[in-house]
Amino acid sequence: MTDASEEAKQIEKLYEFGERLNEAKDKSQNVKDYEGIIDATKTSIKAKQLAAQLIPRFFKFFPNLSSRALNAHFDLIEEEDLAVRVQAIRGLPLFCKDTKEYISKIVDILGQLLTAEEIVERDAVHKALMSVLRQDVKESLTALFKHIWNVEDPSQDDTIRDKVLCFIRDKVFPLKAELLRPQEEMERHITDLIKKVSDADHIDRLISCLFMAIPFFVVRTDLRGASGSKFLNYINKHIIPVFDKLPEERKLDLLKGLAEISPYTTPQDSRQILPSVVQLLKKYMPRRKTGEETNFTYVECLLFSFHHLAHKAPNATNSLCGYKIVTGQPSDRLGEDFSEYYKEFTERLSSIEDLTRATMKKLTQGMAEHNKAMAAAKSDEAKESIKTQKQNTTTGLRTCNNILAMTKPLHSKTPAFIGDKSVNLSWKEAVKPSVPSSATGTGVKRPSTAANGSNNFATKKGRGAGGMQNQLVNRALEGISYGGRGGGRGRGRSWGGRGRGRGYRTREVIDVLDQVSFQDKFCLIPDADEFLDSLWTNNRHCSPLEISVEMAVSFMTVKLNSDCLSRMIIQT
Repeated sequence: MTDASEEAKQIEKLYEFGERLNEAKDKSQNVKDYEGIIDATKTSIKAKQLAAQLIPRFFKFFPNLSSRALNAHFDLIEEEDLAVRVQAIRGLPLFCKDTKEYISKIVDILGQLLTAEEIVERDAVHKALMSVLRQDVKESLTALFKHIWNVEDPSQDDTIRDKVLCFIRDKVFPLKAELLRPQEEMERHITDLIKKVSDADHIDRLISCLFMAIPFFVVRTDLRGASGSKFLNYINKHIIPVFDKLPEERKLDLLKGLAEISPYTTPQDSRQILPSVVQLLKKYMPRRKTGEETNFTYVECLLFSFHHLAHKAPNATNSLCGYKIVTGQPSDRLGEDFSEYYKEFTERLSSIEDLTRATMKKLTQGMAEHNKAMAAAKSDEAKESIKTQKQNTTTGLRTCNNILAMTKPLHSKTPAFIGDKSVNLSWKEAVKPSVPSSATGTGVKRPSTAANGSNNFATKKGRGAGGMQNQLVNRALEGISYGGRGGGRGRGRSWGGRGRGRGYRTREVIDVLDQVSFQDKFCLIPDADEFLDSLWTNNRHCSPLEISVEMAVSFMTVKLNSDCLSRMIIQT
């Protein structure tokens, strides 16, 4: 603690520094005075408050001390004393008043400070931000929107993101006539900023919803299943055409989701999306070796999707791949010559098979090396690292085996497309079939069969739907646990990179479900199609290209990452 006399001396000295700087004609010569002000940030509370006023006031005259001055001032913003923090926040706009190159940095800091809990501190942040906006609205808004685009840590950045959106909604747009000038240019700029937000967010929400919805497609033939038409049509129309522009982790998530939904599509939906899947398949299955690295997981996803979609609409592949499948329908197009398509497609199949076998050889050799390394490993850390490598190698081998299993039947001119569960995707655990006991001794009931005058339907009906509901709940929770991310990955940019793998508050969804009794979970959702309609609508799926300025402003007023599933459960 600094005693009163010492504090008084510090303040007196600061006033002397300030007076000399005020009176000096060439202030840049008073370096010692400005350094004395900077050093005062390490002294008493009152001195810190005064330094917070003086540092930004004379900042422009000492460019060689800019980094030191800024760092000292930023330290004041993190002070425990509220009065010091508020004074430091109030001084931030002065740093960029005559030095515009600091606008982005100051706005970035003020954006983070929007999460302040103290009302007086939050008010100071709002006023400081508005002051900087009036200095350069275009540069300031661009810097502010970066808090919406860039989400590194989902727990922290979601809060900042929400606060920034609320600030723009509540403080900026009510003054748009004053701030947004020239109006046409600024409206166009804001629209571009918002669309860059919405496109990235849009894809995240789509993938999250898709993985949440998969369990409801899975149970379609079991109990009140739902149609995935909206998801497929949207992916086909809006996402696949810009597939190349997606971040790599989003591409993988999307392809995994597409693969998992493909067994549950209708023939009509399958026919519509097959051309897009074939085009992507050709992109990632080169006709000849190119030397570029092959993403085998992409190929696995696309081959799996292709098989299941083609199984529903087999003759659609005649004009896409040159096959000669006869269904008796005009869509067979047997009178047309697609032989070149067949030649090209089978060349691509052969090429990917060669690459896959070569990769399997390397992976097998790698596994042997991992086993030797594991035997020689001493520390737990080394063993854990090798264990992870072995798991990755095992998954890679499963991927390669799946690719070879799926390409083999496609060389025939009339292939039998895989439409069953004979291929298990590499990132999913194999489901072990339950083997009923063959014992029929005393006290053991024989399984109900047609031979003893019973059947599965009657048995289930007699017992009630509890057993089936339990299975459905397990599947639903398994699907929700993806959180919009495939393959057990951590977060990409957790925004989940952006991990935004952020999973869209999936943890909150599961928490809500956990509060509901196990057997009643699915009773809360009376109709799967209605549930998916709500899931779709509440996540506002529309083409990003259709967002106008007014729609974009409205879009921003919504809590974009709302825990829609828990809200819908409460509603139902």
